[in-house]
Amino acid sequence: MNTPSTSTPVLKLKRGEDRRLRAGHLWVFSNEIDTAATPLAQFERGALVRVHTDRDQFLGFAYLNPNTLIAARIVSRDADQPVDNALLQRRIAQALKLRESLYTRPYYRLVFGESDLLPGLIVDRYGDLLVAQSSTVGMDFMRPAIESALAAVIGEHRLVWKNDTGARDLEGLPRVVEAAGAAAVPRDVTVREKAATFTAPLVDGQKTGWFYDQARNRERLQRYLPTGARVLDVCSYVGAWSVSAMIAGASDALCVDSSAHALEYAERNAMVNGVRIRTRRSDAFDVLRSLATEGARFDVVILDPPAFIKRKKDAPQGQAAYRKLNQLALALLDDSGLLVTNSCSYHLTAEELLMALQSAARSSERFVQVLEQGGQSPDHPVHPAIPETRYLKTLFCRVTRD
Repeated sequence: MNTPSTSTPVLKLKRGEDRRLRAGHLWVFSNEIDTAATPLAQFERGALVRVHTDRDQFLGFAYLNPNTLIAARIVSRDADQPVDNALLQRRIAQALKLRESLYTRPYYRLVFGESDLLPGLIVDRYGDLLVAQSSTVGMDFMRPAIESALAAVIGEHRLVWKNDTGARDLEGLPRVVEAAGAAAVPRDVTVREKAATFTAPLVDGQKTGWFYDQARNRERLQRYLPTGARVLDVCSYVGAWSVSAMIAGASDALCVDSSAHALEYAERNAMVNGVRIRTRRSDAFDVLRSLATEGARFDVVILDPPAFIKRKKDAPQGQAAYRKLNQLALALLDDSGLLVTNSCSYHLTAEELLMALQSAARSSERFVQVLEQGGQSPDHPVHPAIPETRYLKTLFCRVTRD
């Protein structure tokens, strides 16, 4: 891929629509484009364009999808550096340099989309296996160049494209999981996190198979974990929280998830790491109610649910769900117990999560003290101009009687 800047067509913005981009954001919305001067219908999906202001000032090189709300995403702001193989290689090399400064072993998120100036691209690293996700037409078109850049920067590796996210539906792209080259898609991924080794499903798994964004929070848990703690891990997936807690000195852990497949992996991960856990397949809300009826009590409850708020309009219903989930969890904690509550909903702010927790506490007649607030691990850096890159909120809380 090599696109000379002189031949790249111009995408012109309406008057005053350049402020957010000048502040650092990378997205151009369709209603910000001067379609009289540069009709979207003249562009092909995935086309590279020069983004200009209404006064024809250059803002950046971007790729375009004329059929979506986010019509263009800027990849380069340098007028002398178009989007080509050299730029992609430099971006990936910069991303690798950060991760190698943070981690001693090659298990991390290598590329985090906009935060690494590669909007629409995710790459997770599992040793010699890379699992990539392209969520946009533009990144799909650059796939050969991305594969070449990864080979140049990483060296010998295996690569799987796990392009099965819902974001591709919005871009008019098919969902597909396939290996680069002639290699077969492995069934699992293996992760090494501190003293633990985990296996997670790839083809049938969530995201790229693993949740690297919670790794730092699982480390934080050890600071507050009582010796011999009884742990309840709700929405456990493959048991990362509970197995880590058992290795750190918990005496019992119950994993709850709606997926029997995920719980099979959780049991396998416990065995590999020399600990024992219990599992229970159930809806999170249902099992919390059942445990309360059974008189079960725990020293630590971990809530790590999927996003309850996918779209902004779902916020009221989602906030109610977070409040109810936390209320049910508080009823199961012994005095001075630890609640670790998470939200990965971008449309729920940290303040709103605190409000949901406090409302749950008042309804439960419990007193909650927030000991620490966490977020996504540093291999998921936040772009200061793009609030969408900051999504994970975690609260470590001490819970006592009111």
